[in-house]
Amino acid sequence: MPNPDPRKLLEAAKAAAEKAHAPYSKFHVGAALLAGKETVFTGCNVENASYGLTNCAERTAIFTAVAAGHKSFAAIAIVADGYQKPYPCGACRQVLSEFCGADMPVYVASISNLDAFETMTLGALLPKSFEF
Repeated sequence: MPNPDPRKLLEAAKAAAEKAHAPYSKFHVGAALLAGKETVFTGCNVENASYGLTNCAERTAIFTAVAAGHKSFAAIAIVADGYQKPYPCGACRQVLSEFCGADMPVYVASISNLDAFETMTLGALLPKSFEF
């Protein structure tokens, strides 16, 4: 696996967050997913008046990557506006576990302070993923 550049991914995630459709929560989230050595897929949250139909930034990025033919990933960065770091929800963690190893780095940061990002592994976020 390549050595991912957290700053590059965080910047790509920030650009994706600017495209979010979040008229209800006003919480703009962006994700950048590294496929291979240099290919980055981004996603943003897309809300819907029927909240259950809303899609998170992480799943938008991974579904876009899979639709483009990629099924192996090296890292993901997730950023959001506000003061808190946007850890992925349970659904996103499970979807990521379908395609990513437990040792894959996950970077999270507030858009206002990308330098204070936190790094963890997917396995630490979802230690007992559902497997079939």
